[in-house]
Amino acid sequence: MNSTNTKNVHFKWTNTSLVFMIFMLFLSAGIFAQDKKLISGVINDNSNLPLPGVTVAETGTTNVSVTDADGKFSMQVTTGNTIEISYVGFVTQSLPIDANTKTIAITLQEDTFMLDAVELVSVGYGTMRKSDLTGAISTIGADDLVKGAISSTEQVLQGKIAGLTITRGTGDPSGGSSIRLRGGTSLTASNNPLIVVDGIAGVDINVVQPGDIKSIDVLKDASATAIYGSRGANGVIIITTKGGTKGLSVNYNGFTGVGFASNRLDLLSADQWRGYVRENNITDAIDFGGNTNWQKELQQKAYTQSHTLSINSGNEFSGLRTSLSFFNNEGIIKTTGLERLSANISTYQYVLDKALKFDMGLYANIDKWSPLDYRIFERAINLNPTIPVYGPDGKFTSVGGTLYENPVEILTNRTVDNKRHRLLGYFKTEAKLFNDFLAVVNTSLEHNAMKGSTYKPSYAVLEGLSERGYAQKTYGEFTNAQIEAYLNYTKLLGNHSVNAMVGYSYLENIYEGFGAQRSGFETDLFGYNNLGAGYNYRLGDVYSYKGKSNLASFFGRANYSYDGKYMFTGTVRRDGSSRFGSNNKWGVFPSASAAWTISRESFMQPTENWLTNLKFRVGYGVTGNQDGIGEYKSLSILGVGQDSYYDPVTGTWSLAYSPTQNPNPDLKWESTAQTNIGIDFSLFNRITGSFEWYNKQTKDLLYTYQVPQPPYLVGTMLANVGELSNKGIELTLNANIVRGDKFTWDANVVFAKNKQKIEKLSNQIYETDEIFSGSLHGLSGMSNQFSQIIAEGYPVGTFWGYESLGVDESGEIILGTEEKAIGDVQPDFTIGLGMNFNYGNFDAGFTGYGSFGQEVLNATDMMLYDSNRLPAYNVADDYLTSGITSAPKFSSYWIEDASFFRLQTVTLGYTMPFKKAGTKLRLYVLGENLAVFTKYSGVDPEIDLTGLSNPGIDRFNNYPRPTTISFGLNFTLAN
Repeated sequence: MNSTNTKNVHFKWTNTSLVFMIFMLFLSAGIFAQDKKLISGVINDNSNLPLPGVTVAETGTTNVSVTDADGKFSMQVTTGNTIEISYVGFVTQSLPIDANTKTIAITLQEDTFMLDAVELVSVGYGTMRKSDLTGAISTIGADDLVKGAISSTEQVLQGKIAGLTITRGTGDPSGGSSIRLRGGTSLTASNNPLIVVDGIAGVDINVVQPGDIKSIDVLKDASATAIYGSRGANGVIIITTKGGTKGLSVNYNGFTGVGFASNRLDLLSADQWRGYVRENNITDAIDFGGNTNWQKELQQKAYTQSHTLSINSGNEFSGLRTSLSFFNNEGIIKTTGLERLSANISTYQYVLDKALKFDMGLYANIDKWSPLDYRIFERAINLNPTIPVYGPDGKFTSVGGTLYENPVEILTNRTVDNKRHRLLGYFKTEAKLFNDFLAVVNTSLEHNAMKGSTYKPSYAVLEGLSERGYAQKTYGEFTNAQIEAYLNYTKLLGNHSVNAMVGYSYLENIYEGFGAQRSGFETDLFGYNNLGAGYNYRLGDVYSYKGKSNLASFFGRANYSYDGKYMFTGTVRRDGSSRFGSNNKWGVFPSASAAWTISRESFMQPTENWLTNLKFRVGYGVTGNQDGIGEYKSLSILGVGQDSYYDPVTGTWSLAYSPTQNPNPDLKWESTAQTNIGIDFSLFNRITGSFEWYNKQTKDLLYTYQVPQPPYLVGTMLANVGELSNKGIELTLNANIVRGDKFTWDANVVFAKNKQKIEKLSNQIYETDEIFSGSLHGLSGMSNQFSQIIAEGYPVGTFWGYESLGVDESGEIILGTEEKAIGDVQPDFTIGLGMNFNYGNFDAGFTGYGSFGQEVLNATDMMLYDSNRLPAYNVADDYLTSGITSAPKFSSYWIEDASFFRLQTVTLGYTMPFKKAGTKLRLYVLGENLAVFTKYSGVDPEIDLTGLSNPGIDRFNNYPRPTTISFGLNFTLAN
């Protein structure tokens, strides 16, 4: 605060001063002469739930009241005075009291800036106040998650966190998304962040449903993720679920909606095809008399419904929360869809005067879906539009030709039923030891199982006819059993704050499965339920597998803070894994970070009116990635091959065992060292933000190299050789643009830019100059051809081929003379945008996200723009005016800029007012995927950009992403 030095200050009385003093004297007399009166009221939060413990103070006096458990208060005040309502984490409100004031109802709005200081953020094995963080951690609450027909939980974060890219390359409701945080760090291992749910690391994100999420914390830099050691190189996503809280409440959330395909490939219609045949006098063209849009014949309106009922009951000593949800999305391609039934229950109990606390939770869900045969999309593009779906006899039309099977028949004449079970249970004990120590033991078990059943009848055109019926059954499961114990120490000594934690973790993972298939059925009546009825026996019809791995870890973290200005954090983890080679059984992963809250310094006082917070952070750490190793990869393995030998003792032929893998005792984790510099700021008490710069250097990349025989028994070897870098910046902004009594307007934007480069692929032992990827095999005229290269100096997903120089007068695409880099799939930058508006009881908002600068190979167009296709096969509508006459050949001509911005959701809602506190009913309409702004000519520019096999290649397999309109309601009843 600014202070005034009153020394040597002299007052000079004037006539004006005298008049002013007399006026104030009369005014004061009038005030003191006013009567006291009793007022009462209720204080709610912005969710219309009562707030206990709110301070109601009569300004200028010592008269204070506090709301009770129902948010109610009463007090004597003086007419004409003002009361001030304040509560930590909410915007303080003032209200004048006049002669007519008797009862009042106040809704306090959350103060996001104050909450930043007191909000607890999950940092792994504990929490910290957001103001004390030294690492790069982004937090998002349940209200800000993406809403809608969410079939895979990671979608709730799409476009919400700077640097976190979630790509959903298909509209299939049973499909998942790829998740990348600050670029991929591996060539062959997983690039997905580690998922932590309620303190349990490494679980399936879909074990938790969106409605059960309280908050999500994303740990970005190594100083934050090093606490997870050899599993933290790709970042960490920590999900905290809604546990039992004080009070009793019942909540229902539900919606129903309809989705439809918003875009299709523009192909020749039957009339256009006939016009082409007439104009070119093609006498041998066959007109089958139909008028079929094959893409449309595969599609349907997709009806979606979602229902979630949750009950919460809790008090100071115990609590329970349970929820049950049902989700069904039919999918816009016939026979597909996803049905999910989910349930969870969590409870807590304090004993021994709150010295001991027990937490238990159980999450379970069942998924049912029918996987799609993606070959239908190529057939739908190929087929002549004059071919009808059904013949005169009512049966599916069948016309001979390569890749010319009836796609509706493929979709219909088969039965595929998949089912998945997910189960996660945990038991957590917290014990207060003395005053400053807290001991925690968390045991958990995760069990996932999937069963697949397929039958293609003897009359099905693909596999069914040739196999005389084909049946398959598969089953796979994995179990993660984990125990973690750690001890926390917290001490406040004046302006000094110290927190330390040490712990131990042990994880055992077991996976196993089997499968069987059979063909040659005399009847189709059994379906997939009697594999023994098939008479065709072949090697490989039956298989089974099992594997096991263990991970033991010791870890620790120390935090120090002085006067809220200077913060230091150091972590270390030591991991021992059964996956590592004998020479590298243990790895150490350290990190250190520091922060300086500059705005708390005295020299910053002149800026305190507009720069309310300024914090500088810097951190460095080393993390690992062991997912690419797998079980037993460091050992010598024997396997059954195709060779056989004659055993003279038994007089029989037997299959021979031979080496299938070379041992590698030096095998270890991929290691990522990361430097992060960040700045957090708040402006004018309305804008908060953060800026990050990072440099990630990954070494010991895993790849399978060719090795000489001899000395090796097998011609390949998995080894740690390569190096990869990711450098980038991130910006996050949140703004309260308008914050009035009736109208509020909030906005948020995230921006990220990442640059990736492969630094090294070879050493003196394992060498490779370049690795070709992006196979085009299977496309017309492109057998054994590749479109991409993995090479030093380039990012993953670099297209490699001939540059197009245009189209000559004869319609031939002119190509350059040498192959070179002609594009890459890595985006230049990504953005996310959201706005929320509230006026009275109405609310509205929208979200969107975009990716810019990435390039995609439109292999679909590359095949469609072929003069040899007509009249037997269909072509793109604009091919007839393109002038192209050359046969398909991969070049830069078919590589397009796939930049886009997607209007993700638009919401309009109305909350009905209720006199009873705690009762809330909100009705809303929600639109999803309403618009995509792009120049890309394909069905959808959002193509999967991950992996090595075919990133960024649009190849007939784009399940259309639906546009969905939903109507829903949220109902809460609380006391």
